Amino acid sequence: MPSPTQRALARVPARLRPFLVRHRRLVKYLLVGSGCFVLTTVIDVELKFTVLAHQPVTALTVATVVTTAVSYVLNRRWAFRTDGRGPEALLFLLVSAAAIGVNVVPLALSRYALDLREPYVTAFQQEVADFLSGMVVGTFVAMLFRFWAMQRWVFTSPVERAHPGPEPGYAAPEMPRDVP
Repeated sequence: MPSPTQRALARVPARLRPFLVRHRRLVKYLLVGSGCFVLTTVIDVELKFTVLAHQPVTALTVATVVTTAVSYVLNRRWAFRTDGRGPEALLFLLVSAAAIGVNVVPLALSRYALDLREPYVTAFQQEVADFLSGMVVGTFVAMLFRFWAMQRWVFTSPVERAHPGPEPGYAAPEMPRDVP
């Protein structure tokens, strides 16, 4: 019986399949990230309009911390498929702490350096600025940083950390032979 991934690939146009298979780690990472983006948005909005109404940076930080835990489990078990041994959890924590900082900096700049907040702008403009700076720009920059750092330092074997190379499970493409 084919796996869910194989069933999904069967529905993708044939010309895209080699690209998706070759970059499967990135594709899985982006799928996990998409789900966590939605979860972060829901938690952030709930917090901003309830208990943390006047603390948008704190609300985004809490939402990001919660979804970082979800991201760890999904990335470890599915996207990067590691056994969880070694310094992985500590490295993930360090990378995630840095990424959370990267994620909230655009929101803090928008709110407090650019004064895109009430009374300087309307409530609607404030919320649009918060979403674009914190959820879109911050998440995008943090996502790029996380993928690079996770692949480089966190979800690797000790051998890969010492000698990074091609993703396991794939043979190098054959070089064309010169035909006389």
